[in-house]
Amino acid sequence: MDLQLKNKVAIVTGGSQGIGRASALRLAQEGASVVIAARGRELLDQVALEIRAAGGSVAAVQADVSRAEDCARLVAEAVGAFGRLDILVNNAGTSATGEFESVTDDIWQADFELKLFAAIRLARLAIPHLKQQGGGRIVNITNTGAKQPRAKSMPTTVTRAAGLAFTKALSKEFAPHQILVNTICIGLVRAGQHERKAAKAGVALEQYYAKLAKDIPLGRVGRAEEVADAIAFLASEAASYITGTSINLDGGASAVL
Repeated sequence: MDLQLKNKVAIVTGGSQGIGRASALRLAQEGASVVIAARGRELLDQVALEIRAAGGSVAAVQADVSRAEDCARLVAEAVGAFGRLDILVNNAGTSATGEFESVTDDIWQADFELKLFAAIRLARLAIPHLKQQGGGRIVNITNTGAKQPRAKSMPTTVTRAAGLAFTKALSKEFAPHQILVNTICIGLVRAGQHERKAAKAGVALEQYYAKLAKDIPLGRVGRAEEVADAIAFLASEAASYITGTSINLDGGASAVL
């Protein structure tokens, strides 16, 4: 299926590994020019090399999207590099969780800056450019815990729940401008953080994933490429009548729609 992304320009935050890397590669494969952003330069440059080696067009911007000035620079460099902006993928984030009484104000604030305010600021900066193109796409990455929080899941489940509300409100306000805003609520997906936890616990990675998958109806942990496919779909013309929607990408684990 032709997703009609050729000549589109997309920003992908957290683009140096995991879901961000897979999404950047997928969008570039579909013909989009991709601007990837992350804090670390080395991994960022490696992904840029991968995309170029596959014939894609990419710009790599070292940026910490929890900082307002870096958000502004990222959008400016994206438009400067490719002359337009059509797609924003707000993917940057980590899974910060702990016992409620141990979560300090600084931890709360850092999580809001990274997961919520980064999305807010980047959307505010991107929307004028999307309007110039007659519309566009914003895809926010959240998680299923935002809908069904468990004990010891803060601050992540709270900031992600705010991301759901942000997605819905933004979709309503900018639908008249043909700016479609959706969120993908991920469940357990293979990622570097799980590799580090497995190594710390001294457990083989596949054994670690098998343990995590016990409560997943499909019987396995998801792959970053599967999230990337969903992002590419939502960014495409094939999803031109979908906005204000959350998609659970969790192997059926969530008990709520």
